Amino acid sequence: MIGVAALWILLLLSGGGYALDKLLVGAVTRNFDGNLDYVLTAMIVQADIGPDGEVRFLRPLADQRFLEPGSGLYWQIAGKGHDLFPSRSLWDQTLAVNLDKPAPDVVTYDSKQFKDEVLRVRERDVKLPGSKTVWRFQVAESRDSLNDQIAILRKTMVRSFAILGIGLLLMSAMQTIYGLWPLRKVRLAIAGVRSGRFSRVDVKLPIEIRPMVEELNDLLAHNEKQAEEARTHAGNLAHALKTPLTVIMNEATARSPDLNATVMREARTMRRQVDHHLARARAVGRRGSAQSRAEVWPSLQAVERAVDRLFPEAVIDLDGEKTLAVRVERQDLDELLGNLMENAAKYGGGRVFVTVGAKGPMVEIAIEDDGRGIPEAEREKIFERGARLDTGKPGTGLGLAIVRDVAEIYGGTVALEESEDLGGLLVRLSLPAAGS
Repeated sequence: MIGVAALWILLLLSGGGYALDKLLVGAVTRNFDGNLDYVLTAMIVQADIGPDGEVRFLRPLADQRFLEPGSGLYWQIAGKGHDLFPSRSLWDQTLAVNLDKPAPDVVTYDSKQFKDEVLRVRERDVKLPGSKTVWRFQVAESRDSLNDQIAILRKTMVRSFAILGIGLLLMSAMQTIYGLWPLRKVRLAIAGVRSGRFSRVDVKLPIEIRPMVEELNDLLAHNEKQAEEARTHAGNLAHALKTPLTVIMNEATARSPDLNATVMREARTMRRQVDHHLARARAVGRRGSAQSRAEVWPSLQAVERAVDRLFPEAVIDLDGEKTLAVRVERQDLDELLGNLMENAAKYGGGRVFVTVGAKGPMVEIAIEDDGRGIPEAEREKIFERGARLDTGKPGTGLGLAIVRDVAEIYGGTVALEESEDLGGLLVRLSLPAAGS
């Protein structure tokens, strides 16, 4: 940042200095030429034609330098067929003149006709009253004084711009260092978080840096949440596999004649649990995916057919809006609905009623059964790992716990209520609606 600022300051000061140099040098040069023009006008005003036809001055010019040889200020009048009329300051020299090239207007140029002296010349053709000759009036002055003025001007300007540039560069460096200093605090705070001395970046920072620190703290909280979810997920999987493994070990120890059937049954249970937890892990990986989308009604119909095969005695009714979609992957939605509808068919009295509807930004799926329900005091406990509605029926006690976990991954909720129509349990599953 300091390097870029230095380069930018250099470019601006160089461009500005060049433009200012042109402006000031032009002004000084115009002032110098103006003095020459004043003398040239005075020459023309004082000029007259004598009886001999030669040009003369009615009064001598006031500047004493015209009388001093080699003074650096000269004038000269020339005409075709006439002798040159020079100032005494020219002494034995003359100003170069080309009478064949007319100069009806004032012409200004630099001349190196004198050794070691560059002249600034202004000249003009004038036809005086009483004379048919066109006279060339010339006034010249050494550029030394003009060059000295320009040199002093440029020296002053370079010094001023150098001081200005150094000041701007120092100010830019101070602003950069001061402005980026809070980032050093953030770096030290992050190092403290990494070493375990802090759990969050908690330092006083300017308002410009604060949003970044807030996002960083949110990221730390997100990572902590993911770590906790990973631990919970591992616990769920371990709990789900522990029971089938215990059954297999007990059967093997007792040398049960049904060992083969038991191993196959429990292996299927473990396979189902592993598949389910892998699906949940994928759901965590897809958290917040804006591309996730699943149609609710086709998923309900697919789950209904699967539950019908498992519980042919149960009657499942579907109702509600058929065009709704949720921001959930299809396989995860099938898992959610499968767990809830399977529980309703397994623990209910034989009737399951599922309704779908929109509620604000959410899609609400209500699953009711005609079973015994769950007392209000035990509804929160049933979401714990391993909690079961009926220990007399097979299961792992993970269904509702995993349903709530996966629903929350996608920003949804699960609530347990009492069914007014069927008298059993009402599970209200809310999931974010997907746009059309």
